[in-house]
Amino acid sequence: MSAQNTGTPRTNEHGQPIGPALPGWTPRPRPAADQLRGRYCTLERLDVERHADDLYATYSAAPDDSDWTYLPVGPFGSREQYRDWARRQAQNDDPWHYAVVDASTGRAVGTLALMRQDPSNGAVEVGWVVFSRAMQRTPLSTEAHFLLMRYVFDELGYRRYEWKCDSLNAPSRRAAERLGFTYEGTFRQAVVYQGRNRDTTWLSVLDRDWPQAKKGFEAWLAPENFDADGNQRSALRTR
Repeated sequence: MSAQNTGTPRTNEHGQPIGPALPGWTPRPRPAADQLRGRYCTLERLDVERHADDLYATYSAAPDDSDWTYLPVGPFGSREQYRDWARRQAQNDDPWHYAVVDASTGRAVGTLALMRQDPSNGAVEVGWVVFSRAMQRTPLSTEAHFLLMRYVFDELGYRRYEWKCDSLNAPSRRAAERLGFTYEGTFRQAVVYQGRNRDTTWLSVLDRDWPQAKKGFEAWLAPENFDADGNQRSALRTR
């Protein structure tokens, strides 16, 4: 249920400006889906026995550890270290972790999660985005985000979908903006991780933004948008 800005704020009985009314608003459900299926990938609730070995193998195939620079964990020195971490995460309800499973191979190639869940206000954050080199810059990476956004807005009925990243992580911010997120500001000295400071960039997609973004995702992900070599014919347009 979106609150539309009409330009002139409402006022209360004291003449004070107040926000748009949300008649009938009720708290939203928490994430609970075990599987979100797409054309190129499926999001499956993280399971150590099904996914951890594939994930460790694909992360370890990277030529360097730069994918872990802006994450609070990793890189993992052994398969067992990663399995132990994944086992703890799989037991959480918040974050609610998904493995991204490549539809063409059946192998897990990345993860992402719904976290900082706020059902009362209809807000949730996408986080723990750890996409291996095997899925970066492929339709899988875009579709994985689309499947999660569609679930949050169309099925759960949330009003706000957040993305946060280190303010120095320019690729993360570019990825968010490509996916339709709007920059909202930077929280200075917000986090201490990896023994260093993090200023945190905040971005969001609102429910009123979603219909246009959804059309853009569906058009971009359509098979006819890719040539025989898998190259896109048209760029993603979410605004």
